[in-house]
Amino acid sequence: MSARRDALRRGVLLLLLLALAGGVQANTAVEPNTRVPAAVMRYAPSGFPDRIVASPLQDGASGLAVSWRTDASVSAPILEIVVAGDSPDMGAPRRLAAASQAQATENGRAHQHHVRVDGLQADTLYAWRVQGDRTWSAWHHTRTAPAPGQPLTLLYFGDTQNKNVSLTTRVVREAMRHAPDARLALYAGDLVSGGDGEDDNEWGEWFEAAGALPTSMVVAPAAGNHEYFEEFEDTPRERRVLGAHWPLAFALPGNGAPGVQGTSYWFDYQDARVVVLDGTSALDLGTAQAQARWLDQVLAGSHAPWNLVMVHQPMFSPRQDRENRLLREHVLPVLERHRVDLVLQGHDHVYGRRGGRVAGQATPQYLVSVAGAKQYRLSTQARASMAPVAEDTQLFQVLRIDGQRLRYEARTATGRLYDAFELVRGGDGTQLREVHEGRIRPRDCQRPRSPKGRGDRCWE
Repeated sequence: MSARRDALRRGVLLLLLLALAGGVQANTAVEPNTRVPAAVMRYAPSGFPDRIVASPLQDGASGLAVSWRTDASVSAPILEIVVAGDSPDMGAPRRLAAASQAQATENGRAHQHHVRVDGLQADTLYAWRVQGDRTWSAWHHTRTAPAPGQPLTLLYFGDTQNKNVSLTTRVVREAMRHAPDARLALYAGDLVSGGDGEDDNEWGEWFEAAGALPTSMVVAPAAGNHEYFEEFEDTPRERRVLGAHWPLAFALPGNGAPGVQGTSYWFDYQDARVVVLDGTSALDLGTAQAQARWLDQVLAGSHAPWNLVMVHQPMFSPRQDRENRLLREHVLPVLERHRVDLVLQGHDHVYGRRGGRVAGQATPQYLVSVAGAKQYRLSTQARASMAPVAEDTQLFQVLRIDGQRLRYEARTATGRLYDAFELVRGGDGTQLREVHEGRIRPRDCQRPRSPKGRGDRCWE
């Protein structure tokens, strides 16, 4: 008996030593992109409404648009909306029929429903719900945007993409905890990884990770390259095609650039005009010039005190060997000419910030961030031209606009302040004021290779 105990102790000791030496990879093993085991229909559609998300109209004060999913048994369901009250009896709601579109996925046939709700009062809390098959969703609360001149808090997320439920959930919850007054959430593209035969599972996990956010505020996403897929891959007919989920998952304004109406758009929200571009279409489908001309017109027509542009691929890439030449050639001059305040970007799975091409000019400020698990490495050029920068760090951003002041904060997944600055309007133009108090130390990747052995990544 004593010999068996000794042998057991030696075995445990050997395992511990192997773990310390890197022989046991239990803590660094790469988990699957989704939590859904093979052949499990975790996100199959049903008669109960799910994947419910509110998006902005062109005028954020006058209404919102809603999208949701059911199984294929439901067509033209109803949305009910009423001014929220303290009593369970909120009165007779307004009823609107949705338009339904069919969708076939690996989880079965579904119907996606869209409805546009306009004619609402500004700065008013509305209760609304959506219909399924003899069922209804919960009543959700969303407040319309106030008229210009009122303070605004919004959130900005870089790529979520991988392991959404496992590792993006905590970022979204921390963001909502730090900004409970946020009215608007911007996503800079690559919401999912896609193209792996589990697209619907990935979209299901994105919505699960988002939790209450898509119904408690309006969501405005940019399409990333992973919202596209390669049709006829590795053949002479190969081409980049927008995935089937994107046009159905959100009900976005239809005011985009010619030929890119489904993935470019703009809207006004309080004191901000937000313009969303499709970088993948610009780079791979020849629409860079058309989007640049459209952007020029949209910015020229803006009367908003603050102008924000969101695009997936960065103007100045912080990752090695990425140039995005067509964006720099056609779109960048428009951003610089109009002195856009913030350019919100993703794609490169690191953090980096820099100013524009004109020395001493506060705007534009170019931001690249990442919310999800996939983490790349910074280029040498990025370390020389951007500050601050970060690797191996999940982040969210809180933007607060109040009159002549815009405050920007980048926070880690645990809520710690990583970057902060203010843009302040004055008689001498816009001034950039760095906020250093409370920032944590710069973060770099401490491992030579990713868990899968890749030297260009820190985490998978």
